[in-house]
Amino acid sequence: MTKIGTLYGLGVGPGDPELITVKAFRLLQQSPVIAYPKKRMGSKSYAHQIAELYVKPATDKEMLGLVFPMTRDPEILEREWNNTVELVWERLSEGKDVAFVTEGDPMFYSTFIHMMRVMQDEHPEVSIVTVPGVSSFLGAASRFNLPLADGDEQIGIIPATEDKEAMRQAIEAHDCVIFLKVAKVLPMIIGLLKEMNLVDKAAVATKVTSSEEMVWTDVRELERAELSYLTLMVVKKS
Repeated sequence: MTKIGTLYGLGVGPGDPELITVKAFRLLQQSPVIAYPKKRMGSKSYAHQIAELYVKPATDKEMLGLVFPMTRDPEILEREWNNTVELVWERLSEGKDVAFVTEGDPMFYSTFIHMMRVMQDEHPEVSIVTVPGVSSFLGAASRFNLPLADGDEQIGIIPATEDKEAMRQAIEAHDCVIFLKVAKVLPMIIGLLKEMNLVDKAAVATKVTSSEEMVWTDVRELERAELSYLTLMVVKKS
């Protein structure tokens, strides 16, 4: 009976290829199948670019691009996720280890979380191992030379939404707040910071640590800006 392969979830960092861990690098070298999120329009995700940088072309290594649904329709999501998991299962059932690369950390707002859940439901016999990676908010802290928390300070990591009162409460409750995916509500958040006299305590980064990185320490410049989905804001009150 063929031994089932192991599914690895590898965090490869927020964009800078040098932020990959030694362990993730080793597993990229050893795994016969590298799975990565594939964009429909032909451009490559950071995870895909980083994997290609460290994986030497070889006839015995497969690069498996996986397309993930960008919809909230539960029927479409279930169908597409099951199809994607079966593509990975085909390789695992042949005894091949599969290294799934993901931007940031595999256990933090990652596509790999969904992959892992469906795999555990459909094929519970599969061994799943994750390797942590550097998340974007940690990359931003280094980029700004800004300690996110010290001593007894509390930090909140919040997906930004249109719920202004919830965003206000998040700021009030923490010494430091990281607003993820903030681009879609940036004017509202900037207005809220003005109301709270905290606009000078905020900084914004897009595609942090990557070659396309952009940063702003005066967020007033962004009140009418249209930024990338991969944009975050740090608000440090002290």
